[in-house]
Amino acid sequence: MSFEQLLFYLFSGVLLLSGISMVTVRNPVYAALSLIVCFFTSAAIWVTLEAEFLGIVLVLVYVGAVMVLFLFVIMMLDINHNHLKEGFIKYLPVGLLVALVIAVEMILVLNGGGFDGEKYMQGQRHGADYSNTKALGEVLYKQYLYPFEIAAVILLVAIIAAITLTLRRRPNSKSQNIDQQVRVKREDRVRLVKMEAEK
Repeated sequence: MSFEQLLFYLFSGVLLLSGISMVTVRNPVYAALSLIVCFFTSAAIWVTLEAEFLGIVLVLVYVGAVMVLFLFVIMMLDINHNHLKEGFIKYLPVGLLVALVIAVEMILVLNGGGFDGEKYMQGQRHGADYSNTKALGEVLYKQYLYPFEIAAVILLVAIIAAITLTLRRRPNSKSQNIDQQVRVKREDRVRLVKMEAEK
C-alpha cells in the first residue's frame, strides 16, 4: 500500500465517522462542527487527487461562509433540544430503511452498473506546470457554457422570488420611511416650551 492510498483511507475513515456523528448527535452545534470536519476531510481528499482548486473552494466557501452562517443561525434560534430528542426514535426505522436503500443502490451501481473501477481507481498524473483551475475553466466555459448560464438564471430567479416572498405586507411590522426621515426639519423634532420659573 502506497503513502497516497494510506492518506486516502485515513481521510475517508475520518469523513465517514464525522458524517455519522453529524447525523446521530443530538446537539445541533455539534452536528454543524461535525459537518465542518466533513468538509475539511473532503477538501483533503480533493487535494490528494490533484484537484487543489476544488479543495480550496470547498474550504473557503462552505467552511468559511456557509458553516459560519449555519452556526450563527443555530445559536441565534436557541433550538429546543428536548423537542428534537422526542422524534428521533420515532423516525429511526424510516431513516434506517432509506439508508439501506441508498447503500444497495450504490453497491449495484459500483458492481453492475457499467462503472469501470480500474479506470477511475488512479488519478491521472500531470506535470508541475499543469493548472487544474485553467482546465476546469475551459471545460466549464466552453463545453458546459449554456448549462452554466441556465443555472445562473435559475439562481437569480430563486433569489428574486425569495426576496419577494419576504417583502409581503405585515400589519404588525415596524418599518422606516426613508423619505420622511430625509425631509424632516428641526421644527418637527424639537419643540421649545416656555415655562415660568418655579420659586
